[in-house]
Amino acid sequence: MAYSTLLIEDVKAVRWITVNRPEKLNALNRQVLDDLGAALEAAAGDGAVAAIVVTGAGEKAFVAGADIAEFVGLTAAQAAEMARRGQSLFSRIERLTKPVIAAVNGFALGGGCELALACHLRVASTNAKFGQPEVKLGLIPGYGGTQRLARLVGRGRALELLLAGGTVDAATAQAWGLVNRVTEPAELRAAVQKLAESILAVSPVAVARCLESVSVGEGMPLERALELEATLFGMCFAAEDAREGVAAFLEKRPASFPGR
Repeated sequence: MAYSTLLIEDVKAVRWITVNRPEKLNALNRQVLDDLGAALEAAAGDGAVAAIVVTGAGEKAFVAGADIAEFVGLTAAQAAEMARRGQSLFSRIERLTKPVIAAVNGFALGGGCELALACHLRVASTNAKFGQPEVKLGLIPGYGGTQRLARLVGRGRALELLLAGGTVDAATAQAWGLVNRVTEPAELRAAVQKLAESILAVSPVAVARCLESVSVGEGMPLERALELEATLFGMCFAAEDAREGVAAFLEKRPASFPGR
């Protein structure tokens, strides 16, 4: 399927979804959000796709934020509904049982930072910049930034970005735990593809259960989250992947996971 604001490419079992508005620094508008929702739903339902990468077109920006032109004239109720719409999409990304990696090339600001935060993993090029500058517009983040940022980097560091509206570079983002890896810009695509393929080499069933356990469990009290983990651990034993993995280990051979 073709999308007016996205480019779609499959490399092995990895689907690359590229926000393609470089003239607007890939800013998120209504159409981008609609296209992203449809593209992610298609990838989630495609059995040939085992991992998803989200990135931005051009060298300047991953996604430089929301399209501010769409803010003009909004009532409080309309703005709240806009926030809920973006939150719903980003929560769907977070809950996907296929790994989603953000390949952050350049600016990831505002809604772009929030999009990266919703992905399971983040790899940044050395020219990446992260920030939530909404306070400079008299606003707060509306697509989950106040919540996911604090959960990822801690309250103090999150508030430093949220309250001053500044940015951090890729090295600082990595030190804070905001990104998993940093590469040179020319190496970003290859590094992300390699990371994705390392996940493809293990059990798809186990990967899905890990993602479910973390994404659902982090909102629970510890005891309930541990019970969820135990339940999902048990469910793994009902799958062929676990039988193959255990047999391959004992037979000292590489596993060949059927993915079921």
